[in-house]
Amino acid sequence: MVASEMIVNHHEKAYALLQADAEKILKLIKVQMDNLTMPQCPLYEEVLDTQMFGLSREIDFAVRLGLIDPKDGKAILNKLERELSLLHDASLKK
Repeated sequence: MVASEMIVNHHEKAYALLQADAEKILKLIKVQMDNLTMPQCPLYEEVLDTQMFGLSREIDFAVRLGLIDPKDGKAILNKLERELSLLHDASLKK
């Protein structure tokens, strides 16, 4: 495998791992909202803030290593925030 192929593979792998972590956060929040707490609960806020902060640090680290483009990292966070907002709005309509 040539070096450029390895670099592309690392970029793809880093992006896929970050996407998977974003999905885990979404699933965690879905479970929490369905079974444990409502969005107004401080525990919900704490979990969401902690998870989002952790993901943002992971993304920052990957960007600093040159594994992903900063725009891609921002896109992951923006997509997750939109999905969480939709989930939050849906839970308020229940």
